[in-house]
Amino acid sequence: MARADLSEPFTGTGESVPVPVNGHVTKGVLSRLVGSDIGEFAARHWGREPLLRRTGGDFGDLLDLDGVDELLSRRGLRTPFLRLARDGAVVDSRSFTGGAGVGAEIGDQVRDDRVAALFAEGGTIVLQGLHRIWPGIIDFTTLLAGELGHPAQVNAYITPPSSQGFSAHYDVHDVFVLQLAGRKRWKVHAPVHPSPLRDQPWGEHADAVAARARDDDPVIDEVLEPGDVMYLPRGWLHSATALGDVSAHLTIGVHVITAFAVVEAFTALVGSEERLRASLPLGIDVADPDRLEAHVESTRENLIAALRAVPADAIARHVRDRTWQGNRPEPLAPVATARFVLGLGDGDRVRRREGLRFRIGDTADGRIVLELPDRRLSLPSATSAALTALLDGRTWRLGEIPGLDRADQLVLVRRLLREGVLMAGTA
Repeated sequence: MARADLSEPFTGTGESVPVPVNGHVTKGVLSRLVGSDIGEFAARHWGREPLLRRTGGDFGDLLDLDGVDELLSRRGLRTPFLRLARDGAVVDSRSFTGGAGVGAEIGDQVRDDRVAALFAEGGTIVLQGLHRIWPGIIDFTTLLAGELGHPAQVNAYITPPSSQGFSAHYDVHDVFVLQLAGRKRWKVHAPVHPSPLRDQPWGEHADAVAARARDDDPVIDEVLEPGDVMYLPRGWLHSATALGDVSAHLTIGVHVITAFAVVEAFTALVGSEERLRASLPLGIDVADPDRLEAHVESTRENLIAALRAVPADAIARHVRDRTWQGNRPEPLAPVATARFVLGLGDGDRVRRREGLRFRIGDTADGRIVLELPDRRLSLPSATSAALTALLDGRTWRLGEIPGLDRADQLVLVRRLLREGVLMAGTA
């Protein structure tokens, strides 16, 4: 078999044609939160109503109070990875950050002594973006986002005894609450603005939120203990108060892709229709409904026709960027990867990075395209079977990858390792 040239950049001009490839591997992370009946959760709770589940276990493998102290005192955190809240309001970060000292001229690193003082005074500690900075949570979130099909983030809330961090409010994303330590009483009320979008925060409905929390019976009024999980769709009102001891919980925020994202994709794509780009008449008073009415009607008709002409694959490409770029794939060790590539040889194991988003397609000139969140890789058509195998989630030995001889396997694997698509596998 002739050696394949795998070094050149993408040069194809044709549209890619998706090939059915599983973009992620389910490993049961979601079932740890909602139980084994994922179908029941999807049909009854997802985006519809809360779920409270007593797991009988714990989440100490993700984070515990010792880990919280390590983050606050030894990891050199900066804002916005830390917030503090007291009496329902966010504390000015200048009251708990400062200079980092010799050799680290940074003005906003967390001061553990100030955090300790504010915590003792009743402040709630909020560790943000843990899916980027704490190993166990990084791995957990990578798998969970793959199973959900929606991007996710993770924060931790550490509350002093008998304190409330935030007053009743709603989030514009779905949340899973995982109780880590202590006990916390949660009150959940029905939405005043169901299924809010990202630009529809609870502050726009502050009076209605306060009235609902004050006057209506809660849907949930329960104490969460370590190992308990609660799911809240976006828009559901909630507040929490620590009981008796320091309480800590994780909040997994799921940034759900909504039907409105499809609407936004349509809006972006119909701009290619010339009639929808036409100028309105010279001198028109757009504030006059009577003068504007005829143009509204003609534009509506043109818009409907343009919407019907937009292909589903164009919508998919537009919407998928929100998911593909919402979470990074499994962390990759740059130095170890470089050493592995240098010594790569027959029998070495490789696998796809967990959480990597991709599509495999063809170009007009017959080459294979690997579409990644930030780029496209062009590969010879002869690599199709090998590429599909390498991206199927299994671990492969170099020399046993189908469709290529050993020399071409080495070239393909080396390139995919350098591109951050593959990583070293284990036995």
